[in-house]
Amino acid sequence: MPDTWRDELTDNLCAAFAELGTAEEVCAFLEDVASINEIKSMSQRLEVARLLSEGKKYPEVVSLTGASTATISRVKKCLEYGAGGYKSVLKPSEHDKISQSD
Repeated sequence: MPDTWRDELTDNLCAAFAELGTAEEVCAFLEDVASINEIKSMSQRLEVARLLSEGKKYPEVVSLTGASTATISRVKKCLEYGAGGYKSVLKPSEHDKISQSD
């Protein structure tokens, strides 16, 4: 994915996340900076990534998360070809299973 979204402001946002030390601090920051729907959407995508990493198939991921197949497809594409963000927060043993679920 091209870095067309990156600029000084978005880099500052990323740096702000990096400064936070605890999950509670991240929760407080997210509550202030994002809408509940945005937070829920990001949470859902992370859960989709975790389930795909475990080798779950689309129908089961839909059933467990309520995510659309379009969302699941996008997350899978990011897991396989993205910048590695999901992989950095998932256990290495989980994301290595992605190619086995095809």
